[in-house]
Amino acid sequence: MSLKDILIARIQQNGPLTVADYMTECLLHPKHGYYTNRDPLGSRGDFTTAPEISQMFGELIGLCIAQCWVDQGRPAQICLAELGPGRGTLMADILRATRQVPGFHDAAEIFLLEASPTLREIQRETLRDYSPKWISSISDLPALPLFLIANEFFDALPIRQFLRDGDGWRERLVGSDGKSLNFGLGTRAAQTLLKDRLTDTNDGDLVECCAAAVPVISSAAERIATCGGMALIVDYGDWRALGDTFQALRDHKHSDPLEEPGKADLTAHVDFEAIARSAQSAGCSFSRLTPQGVYLERLGITARAQNLASSLQGQALEAHILAHRRLTHPNEMGNLFKVLGIYPPSAALPPGLEP
Repeated sequence: MSLKDILIARIQQNGPLTVADYMTECLLHPKHGYYTNRDPLGSRGDFTTAPEISQMFGELIGLCIAQCWVDQGRPAQICLAELGPGRGTLMADILRATRQVPGFHDAAEIFLLEASPTLREIQRETLRDYSPKWISSISDLPALPLFLIANEFFDALPIRQFLRDGDGWRERLVGSDGKSLNFGLGTRAAQTLLKDRLTDTNDGDLVECCAAAVPVISSAAERIATCGGMALIVDYGDWRALGDTFQALRDHKHSDPLEEPGKADLTAHVDFEAIARSAQSAGCSFSRLTPQGVYLERLGITARAQNLASSLQGQALEAHILAHRRLTHPNEMGNLFKVLGIYPPSAALPPGLEP
């Protein structure tokens, strides 16, 4: 029985699913979930993340984190953690770039939050020299300064969608006619979580909410506010959610998110304002939302690219030039992806995120 068959049977018995419930089943179903039994990254997968494009991305983020550690007095013990580490490539590049920072590796205990058993095994091999530990929740971390990176993590958390109808909202739901899945709308109702969105939306506007992001960022921010550290959130999205951004990616192309549940990656744009406000409520400060290209240029990616290019030629050099462009150019990932820094009010702003 396919996941599609399972979902249709569930809908016929219990009624339509929220988009959040649908995403959760598609991505994390114990047998058929997209992340449960596959490596989705790279040319043989369905999408490619910045760390897989070039080592420069992870190197510069690593040096940014290390500088924050130095600026905060070089604490003797820290949690160096990543949410959704993929193949472990980003953390490996961070650790390689920071190898020469005196005391940093001695202080850092590495933690990875990963739901996929398949990806955990790949991470174990990638980071075999560093003995990482896997966690299921931020609350599993010891009470130490937390230096956290989340690259393309929040976009995969389940969202709910609401269509404004007068002074109320109708939730977008996933239903079925018995043979296929389809979108529909629930009954009109007030929504407490959207009470502030009546002032900046119009009738017929669609708004997305990611309730799952709040406990994650709140827990991380509480650690940072209490113990020190910082967090870098890198993802695609904007300051405030508006419009339908729910999408499916399969074989590096957009596809119908309802067509083959469990066979495609499902994501939505990140509402960075919601993340920033949750961090602020937990006692942290947050940076200005900064385009990824601007952030990397401020950290010196062009100089690093030129240095690496000096030892390359032919196709390797061409690929390197294209990787630099893809990470930084406004028409590539440079403007689509944004960076948000979270840090204690008494600490310096993370490098690259200056106003």
